Amino acid sequence: MKGIFTALITPFHGDGKINEKGLRQVVRHNIDKMGVHGLYVGGSTGENFLLSKETKKEIFSIVKEEVGTQVKLIAQIGSLNIEEAIELGKYATDLGYDALSSVTPYYYKFSFNEIKNYYLQLIEATGNKMIIYSIPVLTGVNFSLGEFDQILNLPNVIGVKFTDSDFVKLERLKRLYPEKTFLFGFDEIMLAGCVFNADGAIGSTYNVMGDKAVAIYNLVQEEKIKEAMEIQSNMNQVIEVMIQHGVYQSIKEILKLKGIDGGHMKFPFSELSGEGKEEVKKIMELI
Repeated sequence: MKGIFTALITPFHGDGKINEKGLRQVVRHNIDKMGVHGLYVGGSTGENFLLSKETKKEIFSIVKEEVGTQVKLIAQIGSLNIEEAIELGKYATDLGYDALSSVTPYYYKFSFNEIKNYYLQLIEATGNKMIIYSIPVLTGVNFSLGEFDQILNLPNVIGVKFTDSDFVKLERLKRLYPEKTFLFGFDEIMLAGCVFNADGAIGSTYNVMGDKAVAIYNLVQEEKIKEAMEIQSNMNQVIEVMIQHGVYQSIKEILKLKGIDGGHMKFPFSELSGEGKEEVKKIMELI
């Protein structure tokens, strides 16, 4: 479970329903044009936390049907409702997803033991491989090395989606657990994550720049850091504009400019502004 995984966007119709045709186009674009090694389905990039359980299931099903076994699939099933997370995990497992992932329980200040027991229940109920989704900046959950040790030694935990800029911790974790998979989660510093021995990366901008992410990943394996830095710098020029106008909105607009139906945003997200559309057009040559 290594390499570049796109955190898949979800195209919606104006009424908030899934745009199935657009979703299939986005999947094909990621596999056929971006050349990524896998898809991370149901993450925040897919506007997952705005969706009903049945809608999440529909997305898992459409993506699996379109992908088959062409690339690896990871289903993000995290929810504060453990019953929902388990149901989604069983559903994705039955569909044939290669692994599950779950964001650490957030909002309430859960103790470490409560969080550990959350993962243990998910693992025992689904029987699938688990990738812990650690993103302290959004969840407020920042595992120490000792806590990571306990989490990584749970049965079926194969690794971590590490969305954190603590490179010392990343280096220590990979040194201590070389058999585990660490997928880096910040697109704009992906190169640094790979240099600190991450096994790959998961990112939203890979929907439109996955080929560049794959190039960086390959160049790091070849120890061609200077060449990789040039590509990272190019990506960051694009990401800078995306952040100003909305990352997900910008990705969908770029896909539309490529002839792919990126669809609408899910309420309460707003659509890309007119100014944003003009700015996105200007960065197309960088993409």
